Parts: sequence; C-alpha cells; structure tokens
Amino acid sequence: MSAEPALEVTDLVVSYDGTTALDRVTLSVRRGQVLALLGPSGSGKSTLLHAVAGFLVPAAGTVRLGGTTVAGDGRPVPPERRDLAMVFQNYALWPHLTALDTVAYPARRSGAGRAHARTEALEILERLRIAGLAGRKPAELSGGEQQRVGLARALARRPSLYLFDEPTAHLDTHVRGVFLAELVARQRDTGAAAVYATHDAEEALGLADQVALLHEGRLLQTGTPQQVYDQPADLFAARLSGPASVITAPDHDGGELLVRPGWARLGGPLKGELRAVWFRGPHSDYLVAGPLGELLIREPGPPQHEIGARVGWSLLRSWPLP
Repeated sequence: MSAEPALEVTDLVVSYDGTTALDRVTLSVRRGQVLALLGPSGSGKSTLLHAVAGFLVPAAGTVRLGGTTVAGDGRPVPPERRDLAMVFQNYALWPHLTALDTVAYPARRSGAGRAHARTEALEILERLRIAGLAGRKPAELSGGEQQRVGLARALARRPSLYLFDEPTAHLDTHVRGVFLAELVARQRDTGAAAVYATHDAEEALGLADQVALLHEGRLLQTGTPQQVYDQPADLFAARLSGPASVITAPDHDGGELLVRPGWARLGGPLKGELRAVWFRGPHSDYLVAGPLGELLIREPGPPQHEIGARVGWSLLRSWPLP
C-alpha cells in the first residue's frame, strides 16, 4: 500500500466573482480513512469537494490524489481522469438509463461484460433495499429513491477516493444506516478513502476517523471525533460538533467553561431551577438555570422532575474556552 495520502489539499483558495469561498484550506486523508467535513450551509463544504473533483479550478493552492498533483501545478487534470467517485446533492442521474443500468455503468466503463456488470449492480441495489426500482428511470423515482440510486452508483465504483456531498440528507433513518454500513464495508474491502460533507454532527462524529470543522470558507479545527467534541477550538466549533452550554467558571474569576450534556448530572451541591424538560426516548434533557448560568444536563430514562423544580447538580468535567 502506498505511503502517500489518498488526498492532500494544501493552502487551497477558491473564489467566486471576487468573493473567497475557501481561504487557504489545508488537509489530508489517508487510504482507508473517512474525513468528515462538518459545517453549516455556506461554510465551503461543497466548494471543497467540487475543487477536489475537478469541477472548480482553485485560485491558489494544490490538490494531490495518491501523490499526483491534479490541480495547482500547471494544467489541471480533468474530472473524468481523477480516480474518485462523487455523490452530489442533486443526484445527477442520466435520464435515459434505468436504475440497474445506472449502477452497472461504472463496471461497464471499466471493461466488464454487460451481464457481469448488471449482476453486481443488482446485488448493490439489493443491499440498499431498492432492487424493486431496478427497471425504473429517474422520472419514475422519488427524490429519495433517486438519491439511493446515486449512492448505489458511487458504491459500484472502486476508486481510491469517494466524495460525498450530504448524501443522506433525504434518507430515512433506516436507509441511512444501511448506506453507512455499506460504505464502511466497501472501504474495508478496497482500502479507499472518503471525504464526507455533512451538517449533522452526530453523523460526522459516528462515521469519521477525522473531522474537519469549516466556517465561512476557513478551517476552524481538525482532529479525531473525540478531540473536536471534547476539546473544541472555540465556542463556534463546540456548537458545530454538538450540544454545548457555557457557564461561569466557579473558581476562575469570571472565565467561561464549556459543558456538554453528559458532563454534568443531577444531584449534588450546586443549585438550580429546571427551566425546561425534554423526553428524548432513551434519555431526558434538563435545562438547569442557576448562579453559574444555564446548562443542559442529559440523564438516562424518562423525566424524573418537572419544570420549575429546584434541583441540585454536579459538574463532572468541563473545557475552558479561549
């Protein structure tokens, strides 16, 4: 296996009509690794993927795939010659092909016979629970069904790098889980890397080996899921990666502390009043207000207290904010 990263982006700048969409972004992804791009709408996630795929030419910086420079060093390598597969938000299905032939296309393009390619394509459609759509064309599919066919087509390729632009945005929970499991299995089999853009913190933290937080075209922080959750670079990064409360540090002259919902518990010497209670199924969330500020506390099971109750609570851990 090559020691070169599957993807290296260095000081990448992309501009639209004089507006900077990506500002000196640098990151890398190893073979077999998933990098999640986590950020709100307009943060630059799609722009970064399109620059890597070759649909946008950067104003500065370089893109390297498997050690080969494909952008930023003279003439860029065209998209069709880059060893990657991309799933778009808009599905990008060919209107004249059935779902089966759409998914079979990557294998056919690689030289496989028609029967072999269609057999493999049907197996992928079955794993994604959409084999019944095999004979339909895009006009006969719902938006969610088109997205699943687009995902199946990407999985049918065996590139060195997958690019996913919020691929599960329109999928229900069950199909999302099936797709993510299939993605992990494909990576394990082929050693491919993936860059996965999402605005869903739970999805990013659960799927990725590394998470890159983006805001207004800038890279805020890169690290393991645990690092970006436990040690966020600032308050904006903290709120990108999950629920976060800010309280006054009791022993630090007005300094601020970040507290995640699981970092405090009900019961203890600190006092507060319940401003809100939410039943979440396996757990309940309590909004506690007190002298140190408001914080969200997560406890297993159904609610044990009502809004307005006076409660004690304990701080188990925290993270100082800059």
